[in-house]
Amino acid sequence: MNYYTNEILEECGFTNAQRILSGKWSMLIILFLSEKTMRFNEIQRLFPDITHATLTKQLRILEDYGIVVRNVYSQIPPKVEYSLSDIGKKLKPILDSVMVWGEEYKQVLKKDEA
Repeated sequence: MNYYTNEILEECGFTNAQRILSGKWSMLIILFLSEKTMRFNEIQRLFPDITHATLTKQLRILEDYGIVVRNVYSQIPPKVEYSLSDIGKKLKPILDSVMVWGEEYKQVLKKDEA
């Protein structure tokens, strides 16, 4: 008997986390913003392969999920900074664990190739 129906999976915490973290750049953006508040161009410099439109889209998605906070300052020239929300900051230890796992997995692959 399958206890995981579509309705249960829709309400599942894992499914929610997967939805938020599934963007190609999501985890890295969150990881960098966990270190400090950043302006758009600072973030873009960290990702040489990302287009302006893609980064904008990814930041907006994370903002819609309540993970990233966009602060606009009324000044000339306009200043916009991105930071993590309180719930976004709670992803840091999770991403640290994923990074450790990724490094361990890389070592396993190296051993298998040898």
